[in-house]
Amino acid sequence: MTKAMNMSRIGAALLALLFAAPIAAARADEWPSRTIRFIVPFPPGGSTDVGARLIANVLSRALHQQVVVENRSGADGNIGMEAAAKSAPDGYTVLVTTDQIASTAHIFRLNFDPPKDFVPVIQISRQPVVLAVHASLGIDTLADFIALAKRSPMSFATSGVGSQQQMVAEWFAQIAGIKLVHVPYRGGGQAINDLVAGHVKVASLGSSPLIPHYKAGTIKLLAQSTATRSPSLPEVPTYEDAGIKGLVLAQWLGVFVPAGTPAPIVARLNAEINKVLAEPDIRANLLKAAQEPIGGSAEAFAKLFHDDDEKYARLVKQLNIHVD
Repeated sequence: MTKAMNMSRIGAALLALLFAAPIAAARADEWPSRTIRFIVPFPPGGSTDVGARLIANVLSRALHQQVVVENRSGADGNIGMEAAAKSAPDGYTVLVTTDQIASTAHIFRLNFDPPKDFVPVIQISRQPVVLAVHASLGIDTLADFIALAKRSPMSFATSGVGSQQQMVAEWFAQIAGIKLVHVPYRGGGQAINDLVAGHVKVASLGSSPLIPHYKAGTIKLLAQSTATRSPSLPEVPTYEDAGIKGLVLAQWLGVFVPAGTPAPIVARLNAEINKVLAEPDIRANLLKAAQEPIGGSAEAFAKLFHDDDEKYARLVKQLNIHVD
């Protein structure tokens, strides 16, 4: 290839970039002009689904466009995350997921790279991971549970392999010196159904969808994983309160868009969701579900994502989390 041909191609590429910039800006100015998809990579009924639907309902009114929630579950959330990562970066596909997005690459072989393929938009909330037991098990405290588990190994349900729920339970077992057998589900919804029905007796799950069953007395909550007790669960001790020192992990819920999404769209989404999170009804509903509303800047959320990516890399090795 001649030098002249090379220069011609470079010139053409530069012209394309010059034309593309104003086109992208114009598209960002027109956004949104049609329906927006919120991809939730877990089945309906779990903590992620609850939070996503609360935000989507109000955001639809604020943006004057319908925001629909699409549950794309499977492969421990990776199917939905991959679908979002490979979607057009135009602001019409949005991923709402947990901090599992920060741990999944350290456990699975993926066809996408979360830190490279997504742009963090905003943190919606944080919540504890709780250790829940069916009332028929006949125990009331974490000490009771430890004593029971020392007599006979126990199994526990979670929303999936590599989830923060699994990490909390495995971390607890390591500190307490007990054996727990992991039973992963394809999302929190089915795990909750089986726990409430008594098909499984123990679960480590996000607190939000468990609250009604806890209030009804069907299940008991023995511990929560945050540094301090959730305002919605002041009577439930933290793991540290119950003697499991050093175990602190807050599960968060956040919003991401595919890499390459125009910055003005990211900024608009961040601003509008911050407004949603400031609404008293939304805050009350999130708190009722033991999700503490957070909000804030995209930059702050990006730092949290980066820090948790490093933290989960360490925990996966420490706890020997792997796919069988």
